[in-house]
Amino acid sequence: MAPEDQQPRLFDQCCLCIVCSKDLSRESAEQLATTLEEHGGEPLIVQPGAEVPNVARFSHLISNTIDFEAYDTTCDALIPVVKPQWVSNSLAKRKLANPRQYSPDPRLFMNDVVVTCGDIPEGDKDAIIGGVVAKGGLYSPRISHMVTHLVDLTADSDKARIAQAKKLNVKIVLPHWFDDCLKLGRRIDERPYTLPDPEIMHVGLDTPIPPQDNKDLVGASTTNPTKLPTPSISAHTNGQRSVFEGKTIMLSPDLGIGSHLQESIEAVLKQGGAEVTSRIDTADMLICRYREGFAYRTASRLNLDVGNLAWLYRLMTFNTYTSPLRRLLHYPVSRTGIPGFQGLKISLSNYVGEARIYLENLIAAAGAECTKTLKQENTHLITAHGTSEKCNAAKEWGLEVVNHLWLEDSYAKWKLQPASEPRYSHFPLRTNLGEVAGQTRLDRNVLERIFFPSEDTAQSPRRAMHSKDQNMVSVQAPPEKKRKIIDEASDASHGTPQTTGKSRRPIQTPARSRIMSEGKENETPSSTSSRKSKDAATARLHEIAPDIALYEKEKKRVGGVIYGGRRKSDEGRGQEKEKESKKRASVEAEDESDGDQAVEPKRQKKSRPPISMHLLITGYQKWIGKGNEKKEDADKRTLRELGIMVVQDARRCTHLAAPSILRTTKFVNALAYAPIIVSTDFITSCLKKDELLDASDFPLVDTEAEKKYNFSLSSVTSNAKKNKNKMLHGYRIYCVEDIRGGFDAFKSIVEANGGECMLFRGRLALANHSRREESHDDSEAEDEPARHEVFLLSSAGAKHGRIWPRFRQVAFDIKKTPRIVRVDWLLDMAMSQETRPADEYELTEEMIDNTDE
Repeated sequence: MAPEDQQPRLFDQCCLCIVCSKDLSRESAEQLATTLEEHGGEPLIVQPGAEVPNVARFSHLISNTIDFEAYDTTCDALIPVVKPQWVSNSLAKRKLANPRQYSPDPRLFMNDVVVTCGDIPEGDKDAIIGGVVAKGGLYSPRISHMVTHLVDLTADSDKARIAQAKKLNVKIVLPHWFDDCLKLGRRIDERPYTLPDPEIMHVGLDTPIPPQDNKDLVGASTTNPTKLPTPSISAHTNGQRSVFEGKTIMLSPDLGIGSHLQESIEAVLKQGGAEVTSRIDTADMLICRYREGFAYRTASRLNLDVGNLAWLYRLMTFNTYTSPLRRLLHYPVSRTGIPGFQGLKISLSNYVGEARIYLENLIAAAGAECTKTLKQENTHLITAHGTSEKCNAAKEWGLEVVNHLWLEDSYAKWKLQPASEPRYSHFPLRTNLGEVAGQTRLDRNVLERIFFPSEDTAQSPRRAMHSKDQNMVSVQAPPEKKRKIIDEASDASHGTPQTTGKSRRPIQTPARSRIMSEGKENETPSSTSSRKSKDAATARLHEIAPDIALYEKEKKRVGGVIYGGRRKSDEGRGQEKEKESKKRASVEAEDESDGDQAVEPKRQKKSRPPISMHLLITGYQKWIGKGNEKKEDADKRTLRELGIMVVQDARRCTHLAAPSILRTTKFVNALAYAPIIVSTDFITSCLKKDELLDASDFPLVDTEAEKKYNFSLSSVTSNAKKNKNKMLHGYRIYCVEDIRGGFDAFKSIVEANGGECMLFRGRLALANHSRREESHDDSEAEDEPARHEVFLLSSAGAKHGRIWPRFRQVAFDIKKTPRIVRVDWLLDMAMSQETRPADEYELTEEMIDNTDE
């Protein structure tokens, strides 16, 4: 043998399985196999639809897609799945490339990107490279034919000129594209970011964003299709193997389909080479509608394919296998919906075509209600971009405005996700997010935990026997070193044990350990090293567990991990905690238990007296002004020692202290809860004598203010007790945007008295009814004459006067009488706890003061 033949070749230790698909033809697979053999590899070709034999024997699987039946088993065995480019790039590097950068997994959404950077700041450059590599892409320091994207701020940079001169197929994009992709966790279209004329830099915000077709949702937009599709060309006429060849399929009775349709489906399946069974223990696939029942739980625990009718129809239509977990509506639904989604009313904006149908059905499957129009009774608006009338209305009405990722993640995790997550409220400037709808996958671990937990049943005899068969397979002798091709006729010819159906996870390595398989670039995991890999992954997981726990904790903080996150060991963290604890000790508690712990320093062990009153204080001069914060804290601690809890929430106060009758928000809000009203002299005397005095000895007396505001302080408490916070029940009160005193202050006053207060900017229609009104019957409505009126709190300024005609118009549109009034109308009612006619407070055009501009 020649000396050069004794040199180790690159793929000498590799046994590779090439999985053919519509994107990887048999001819391409043959060429790839030849290249691998020339460099010492042992390739095996699996034709489309054929089963991959015993994945544990392979070091790598080569595929352009993750849509083959053994994918989950391969990942659990820590065997990398790579695209064909991995082979050529490994040869170019003369070492095995990192398989993670060549994964076909769509969750690594940058896996087709090779990026190089032009004249951009170093910080941006590092962030982009890190983000691209983390999401499956590659970085090249130089411009070459392999580069797909050049990040630059101008098309006149040196690298841009080289790309144009060599006529390279490179997209020159702004850094904003990577930023938006990473924020969303999805790869969006580069077109609006492409130089030399990027759309995001010159198109106005109000310019309509054209929707784009989402081909990924064809056949995946509904859970219960009503029409049998036209099957793909038969395998017998074009030589292609049927996706149903050799399968045994069970159609569950819960599908609720008629006998004629069932017969038609069975005929198509039998024509494709499948058998139809009524027994789950002999099936390879289960087609059902709901995530319940013995058949569903059994099939799921056996790791069979469990899908719904929509998934089955897609297989018939395209004759290509896809996992039922790949698309959210290809999997059976739950009868109960996601916890927390019941009662939600969700509207859609800017989604069209299949994307809109898909989201409407997904909302229904989640257990919420999808409304065609947006009203104030809605709770959420899901929008594809942030520029529309619906978006403006939702923001004015205080609704949650999110993109579809919030809904998809909630469905995939089967848990209501917080709408405050920045990812769900991010809307790229010139992108319609409908183009990336339907890319979220279901998580099998979540499904198992909630719908078919394995610990509540013993292992079935069939599963135990199957596991035994797989163990026998995994210890068989290595195959001969010659190329093998597996298809529908050759499985038996090379000694692969036949099993009915899909491989049932022969290696039960936890999926979480997959993240540990990314070590050195020249590592090639194989069946002999899987145990060592698992042990190393477990040890590494234990090692980083504290960091993971700290990361999860930091994620919950305002600002998250990136903005201001600190490690536990950071310098100064101890001092920061000490400052925070001191600050907490100075802030009054919002309830009794919090107050007992927050006001008194820990070193004081003596017991405290029970709380005898909750006191709301406003206008106390000794605490007002800069430099009096320490005195205020000390006085509050002293009052707590006397049994007085100082509160800020008017709803919790039993006593109200003020130097005189005031029109502060605290004072006016507190009156609605019928507190005992005392003078601030009560506080001064208690502090001076260091004892709890009788509050009745310090009544608030202010005859001047009573005369000015036309009410008696002595009658306010009795009126408030009769009203029970419902004085303004049935009143719908709007407020101009820049009202003096602030909208939030008037909103709190209205709501404290049982009314409904909303912002009016003059652009949008008023709601015809409110959620609060729906909760009351017709007999109550007859007793409330204000129901037929709507009020607008305004000033007489010219700026406010310009929106009065619009308010009157939209009020008449909903058959209501418009009343435009001064804020004194509301304040006088709230302070006297008596309703008053709006006539004497009403504003007209003759009263407009044009000097305010």
